[in-house]
Amino acid sequence: MNILYFLVGCSVLMALIFLGAFIWAAKTGQNDDVYTPGIRILFDDELEEEAKSKEDHFSS
Repeated sequence: MNILYFLVGCSVLMALIFLGAFIWAAKTGQNDDVYTPGIRILFDDELEEEAKSKEDHFSS
């Protein structure tokens, strides 16, 4: 029975460590996406053309 207390304590400790690591990563910008904005500019024209063709289709 003592081993269960030990294992529960270890799992709670590990969960707190992972929670702390997640909070640290979120606050320091580790999850910021710096790749997608550079690629998004390549696809903007296609999206605008699709929107214009849909508007033309609905207006006529």
